[in-house]
Amino acid sequence: MREHVIVADLGYGDAGKGTVVDWLCSRERVQAVVRFNGGGQAAHNVVLPDGRHHTFAQFGSGTFRGVPTHLSRFMIVDPLSLAGEAAHLARLGVPDPLGLLTVDRDALLATPYHVAAGRARELARGDDRHGSCGMGIGETMAYALGHPGLAPTAGDCESPAVLTRKLRALREALGVTGPPVEDCAAAYRAFAERVTLVGSSFTTALLRRRPVVFEGAQGVLLDEWHGFHPYTTWSTTTFANALELLDGTAAVRLGVLRTYTPRHGPGPLVTEDPGLALPEAHNGDGPWQGPFRTGHFDAVAHRYALAVTGGADGLALTHLDAPVSRMCVSYDIGELPVGPAGDLDRQAGLTGLLAAARPRYADGVDDWPEAVAEALGIPVWLGSSGPTAADKVAFDGVIAPERV
Repeated sequence: MREHVIVADLGYGDAGKGTVVDWLCSRERVQAVVRFNGGGQAAHNVVLPDGRHHTFAQFGSGTFRGVPTHLSRFMIVDPLSLAGEAAHLARLGVPDPLGLLTVDRDALLATPYHVAAGRARELARGDDRHGSCGMGIGETMAYALGHPGLAPTAGDCESPAVLTRKLRALREALGVTGPPVEDCAAAYRAFAERVTLVGSSFTTALLRRRPVVFEGAQGVLLDEWHGFHPYTTWSTTTFANALELLDGTAAVRLGVLRTYTPRHGPGPLVTEDPGLALPEAHNGDGPWQGPFRTGHFDAVAHRYALAVTGGADGLALTHLDAPVSRMCVSYDIGELPVGPAGDLDRQAGLTGLLAAARPRYADGVDDWPEAVAEALGIPVWLGSSGPTAADKVAFDGVIAPERV
């Protein structure tokens, strides 16, 4: 595995990015895991053979292997939840987790004020809730877009006066209550003292050391510009951010899928089947996201995800041990058209089309890697039949054993 690898979910999330990143980091001394979108709402589950389990949110999923994490400028950093995550990792035996972190100074901060405003907005939607994670991600992005230069960043944590001024203006603009600004500022200053804050040139230097794994969050079908509006995230979930950080440096694009298609909360799921009762050790209904839903493998939706990302080099297919054998191969409305990024009215129209779409199935699938490769036109390089790295099998391609 000499190449850099970008790991992204080609569904609605929850496909198993964390366990794939953990496997990659178990094969060779990966130099770093770079997080390139999302924030504290990520939930990437990693289980070690000895039973230790952690749900990675902001730390990279190679942390159990001692691999450092870099939070890029595209991350939304929540220092308070990050401290809690670090404490849990320390209890599981990871020495000095915060010492493994580098954080780009330009990364936006998610604060308790963003969280309060985002939850209030979601509750006000009533029955039209979008399925927010309740972590303030959307509010953080919206405030940064609406108040250029005033949104708190990780770099501000080194400047107490600037940080306090920005936090006070933020709380006033959002019109919410929360902890005293001085308390937040003190906690964020402590965060800055425990992690290493870096500038934009850090990633360039990091890429000279190989390999680096780029770990995405959520899924392409939730992308802010290409997802099915309004049931999307305020984050670019495609390979785009990682490619921008790579700045022309070559990397392998690895898409992750399950043998069935899940999603959290409201929004389109054409192949949804309430009778598809499958065990979920680490996923369930959430107070903000809503119910965890499952459907049969949706090749149409995943082909759309591949189209909007510009394709992938290979696939990682998880949950090969699930008792499923049905694949949606087409819709009665045909393939999903791909449009230009940013046309949310068009994406909302696509959401309407999906509400009326009916799936057409192929039954009796017993060789999932072959069936998925044929349906999507992309080779399956990695198969997973369980939660640990030992449950993975490399089939072919750049991450096959002979190339590791």
